[in-house]
Amino acid sequence: MNQPDLQSKRLFLRSFILTDARNVQRMAGNINVAKMTLNIPHPYNDGMAEEWIESHSEKLEAGIQLSYAITSLDTGLLFGAISLTHIKETQANLGYWIGEPHWGNGFCTEAGVEVIRYAFNELKLQRVYANHLTSNSASGRVMQKMGMKHHSSKITSDRYGKPASVEIYTIKRSESGSRAI
Repeated sequence: MNQPDLQSKRLFLRSFILTDARNVQRMAGNINVAKMTLNIPHPYNDGMAEEWIESHSEKLEAGIQLSYAITSLDTGLLFGAISLTHIKETQANLGYWIGEPHWGNGFCTEAGVEVIRYAFNELKLQRVYANHLTSNSASGRVMQKMGMKHHSSKITSDRYGKPASVEIYTIKRSESGSRAI
């Protein structure tokens, strides 16, 4: 599978490189970021960011995941990450996080629209789904702004194996309209 760079009005989405590791550890390791997700470890120990970045090429080669660094088109500053995971013949999971200093700027919505567009137009997927912790309603609003619709709720396990309530959103290629096509 190929992972081309993507670009939007304000953002440049590119593959992660090892020199991003320090910033990934700082931002993803922030408890306020980690607690908004099911799977970002906390504490985020030394070496975890490098290991995560190094895992991307194997998952890309296997055709099961694309992971993008969300960066400023103008400055190259790293804002966060967005990924398509669990890629199968017709669908994939969308996951993302944004560093706390960059919250509220619409970066995740903008990046998500580009990744969904790529998923439908280039990967020819028919459905993209995402979930957020019920307690993280801001992430649900991001999904809605991407054109996703609430699908269901469920209880799953968080990073510590504890029960966590999540909301599941989906968007189908046929529903994407001008947002993702």
